[in-house]
Amino acid sequence: MASGITPLELHLHPLPTPQEEIQEEELSPSSSAPSAGASSFLPRSHSTTPRHQLHGSPRSFGSGDSSPFPLLGSSRFSHPHLGSESSWRSLVLRWWSQMKEPREKQRLWLNRRKGWQRRRARGVAAWIAVVGFFFLMNWRMFSRLQESSDVSEDLLGFSNSSSSRIVNNWSNNDNAKKPGKVMFTRLLAVAAHALAEREKRPEPPDLWKETLISSSLWTPCANQRNWRTSEGSNGYLLISANGGINQQRVAFGNIYQEEHFINYLKDDIRIVKELPMELQSLDLEAIGSVVTDAEVMKEAKPSIYLKKILPILLKNSVVHIIGFGNRLAFDPIPFELQRLRCRCNFHALQFVQKIQETGALLVQRMRNHRSHWKPIEQNLFGQFAAKTSINEKKSSSKTASRYLAVHLRFEIDMAAYSMCYFGGGKDEEEELEAYRAIHFPALTLIRNTTKVPSAAFLRSEGQCPLTPEESVLMLVALGFKRKTRVYLAGANIYGGKSRMAALTSLYPHLVTKESLLSSSEISPFLNFSSQLAALDFIVCAAADAFAMTDSGSQFSSLVSGYRMYYGGGKLPTIRPNKRRLANIFLKNNTIEWKTFEQRVRKTVRQTKQVDERPVARSVYRHPRTPACMCRTE
Repeated sequence: MASGITPLELHLHPLPTPQEEIQEEELSPSSSAPSAGASSFLPRSHSTTPRHQLHGSPRSFGSGDSSPFPLLGSSRFSHPHLGSESSWRSLVLRWWSQMKEPREKQRLWLNRRKGWQRRRARGVAAWIAVVGFFFLMNWRMFSRLQESSDVSEDLLGFSNSSSSRIVNNWSNNDNAKKPGKVMFTRLLAVAAHALAEREKRPEPPDLWKETLISSSLWTPCANQRNWRTSEGSNGYLLISANGGINQQRVAFGNIYQEEHFINYLKDDIRIVKELPMELQSLDLEAIGSVVTDAEVMKEAKPSIYLKKILPILLKNSVVHIIGFGNRLAFDPIPFELQRLRCRCNFHALQFVQKIQETGALLVQRMRNHRSHWKPIEQNLFGQFAAKTSINEKKSSSKTASRYLAVHLRFEIDMAAYSMCYFGGGKDEEEELEAYRAIHFPALTLIRNTTKVPSAAFLRSEGQCPLTPEESVLMLVALGFKRKTRVYLAGANIYGGKSRMAALTSLYPHLVTKESLLSSSEISPFLNFSSQLAALDFIVCAAADAFAMTDSGSQFSSLVSGYRMYYGGGKLPTIRPNKRRLANIFLKNNTIEWKTFEQRVRKTVRQTKQVDERPVARSVYRHPRTPACMCRTE
């Protein structure tokens, strides 16, 4: 038969009623649709014959058919007993239940979905309410923490009256020239309290020394020569340097001893003050002997000069190189040429005597006129080093005072060029924008024509100079006590006294060259910014500890390299990672002081872990390389 099921089996097991079939279907786990070999139209059997044997072949009831009427494809004569009216009635009811089932399932699914959506909406509403509550509580707490007038007593419960007075004075100092609110008010108040409690405790053991033991194994040796002087001459080179301290080096008559420089390098290269008469009248630009920085790439290899400059030199006997700053690579370069570069920087350059004398006087006063002579001072002070040492020994037998030198690079040109925001509000933004329009027109053009990064993004990436508030927080976190003698190098700080209030309040023994020298002593230097910078260089290089606020500064880089070369591993330099510090300062309103202190110390300690000079880095900043220094082990 077409169904593969005998009439005997159908007679012995009558069809159930439609209600029973529907009930069974709803209870069956596989009742979604008729499937091959498992038709729900089969009567229930109580025999021991396996159910799959009763079902017959897979195509018994049109299991492979896509029609919603699986039995209509079979002849009614295939099963005589299905041809009765009751059988067809059962069939129609059964079909109707099958057709109705998807709609019932859809209705149930829609009901479950609506219930889930209601529960989700209630959950989202509850979450928003919780988050809103916490934001409200945080806002209330932060607003209270930012009240500078009462932060010390109302929130922190300071028992030290000086801490409260310091915080209150920051808001009242120099109101007429105040650029804006003091940044990091809460952390500054906590720092003042930490200083008050720290006076009776010892300083961190690594505060006044370098952390690397191997750093003391490097000794200066760039003065050693292993080559013979060449007697020939290919011509004359005129050099015009650019940028910061490079300009100071060109102004030899005002800054450096010319005769010493020429004589010290006479065995390396012949140096003259003037061109021969036959070359002085030449139009160098007309004959093609002027080379700009556009023609020689930054940090070019020596082969570039042999290829581009030497032919011009051999042809015209003279070449004028304009904009020579950083035009020669540090790697790869011949060993002796690298050593010549170090010999020139650390030995041939010595300040003129009036700068040496005044610089020695500044260092002497920083040490309270007590003896504390170091090898680095021989090169810094020249003949005044021995004289100062003798006078100090006669004046007192007590130990000399240690001092910290800080180069605070926060002048208005630096603030404007950085395009950062320093908490001064609209007045600050307008002032810096006006300064940029005059002194940095290219930056103004870029801001007006291009989408530039936001001030917040620049700060998070460490592109902003440290403010006086950030600098003093770093010093306190590192462990310098309130009584520490601090020498501040740099020009006029942007923001004036109000911006400096936090620094001068937390470290009252802070001085500058202007405050250490009398009017008659400093007057010969007042109209010469390069000479004033040279005085700062001497005091910073000779300091027991030196902290820079901008690791990209040429001044700070040369000071740190000088200390590394002559320091014997005993002159630590603090190089802040501004990007990591910015991330710490962002937590001003919530971070605990102990956590802040630990994170700052870890950040600064990691910057001290430079032993040998990294490849391609400046030998002026990292002279620990075989061409400049020698290992003693």
